Amino acid sequence: MSNIDRLLTNYCRQVRLPWSAHTSGKQRIWFAVYPPAEERRVRARIPQFEAATLEANHGWTSVNLTNLLPQWIASHEYREGIFAEPEHFSANSELEDLAVERVRQACTAADADADAVVALTGLATLFDFMRVSSLIERVEDSVRGRLLVLFPGEYAGNVYRFMDARDGFNYMAVPITSTESFIQP
Repeated sequence: MSNIDRLLTNYCRQVRLPWSAHTSGKQRIWFAVYPPAEERRVRARIPQFEAATLEANHGWTSVNLTNLLPQWIASHEYREGIFAEPEHFSANSELEDLAVERVRQACTAADADADAVVALTGLATLFDFMRVSSLIERVEDSVRGRLLVLFPGEYAGNVYRFMDARDGFNYMAVPITSTESFIQP
């Protein structure tokens, strides 16, 4: 069984567990952790994550941040300067603010109720422009059901490392990994 198959199997187990309505925002966040080299394989399997969620009688909504950076740059008033001297480019907090807005909109939409999963994809495209930990902390109070963060990186000892390159951050989210015995049936 491949790593992605095990990740999907562990997600299926997680989504079928009973959901407590009395959990904090941090505990409503699920990180599906996989090696960054598997990004395209995971993306190809998103319909299976959705199907597993629907089979468990939960709703499904997704928010894809893949095009956020190119759209932001294309609409930026200094885009020509950014392209001319990309080494001086800094997105500061503007890009993160846009990402937060998109995720909050998805989490507060009518179909993203307390019994639904909102799946967040496209984080790899924002690597080096914003911190995932900051994004998650800013949206956690908007999550009514569960926020599934498809996270290219690693998880060990309650520490998440985005794209295996940054210092890790300790976060109270529920990790879902491809470890074979991660969740016991």
